[in-house]
Amino acid sequence: MRYNAKSTDSELVEGCRKGKRLAQKILYERYFGKMLGIAMRYTKQQDEAIEILNAAFLKVFTSLDKYKDNNNLAGWIAKIVFNTSIDHVRRHTKYRQVMNFEIERDKPVLNDCIDHLHTEDLYQLIQQLPTASQTVFCLYVIDGYKHKEIADMLNITVGTSKWHLANARKELQRKIKQREASEMLMRG
Repeated sequence: MRYNAKSTDSELVEGCRKGKRLAQKILYERYFGKMLGIAMRYTKQQDEAIEILNAAFLKVFTSLDKYKDNNNLAGWIAKIVFNTSIDHVRRHTKYRQVMNFEIERDKPVLNDCIDHLHTEDLYQLIQQLPTASQTVFCLYVIDGYKHKEIADMLNITVGTSKWHLANARKELQRKIKQREASEMLMRG
């Protein structure tokens, strides 16, 4: 079989299982952009995200015998990319264990300026957070995990997870206000 961009996911999976390099290349290119977004949530640099993505795709290609052809290849790959990202963060981030002192209750980040931010701008601000707080924020706010699940995933306490979320929110609010003030100055 000759693989190309019009090949179905099932055809590409079958080709990858047979070790066909062209099928691997096309599958990688098909899902690269979408999966890069997942890895970027947990990194500071695109190079680092690509490194995570490459490690994840290696796992994808070596684990395809475990994939059940259920028409949800993107979801299966996304889970591998997510887990690889979290493993990377665990290995490269030191979490400060904190006491569970009066942590602010889970308040949403409310700011008029947030309505004017584009998604890319918001992700740029998130990537400027300290790595530990960025990771907890993304797991909680974007991926929908609870503090207990985050604590288990990252080998930290629930209190530490809550502290990092509160810290991330406080920093984001500060950065959004700075951005808003900067934009107002530019407008004159």
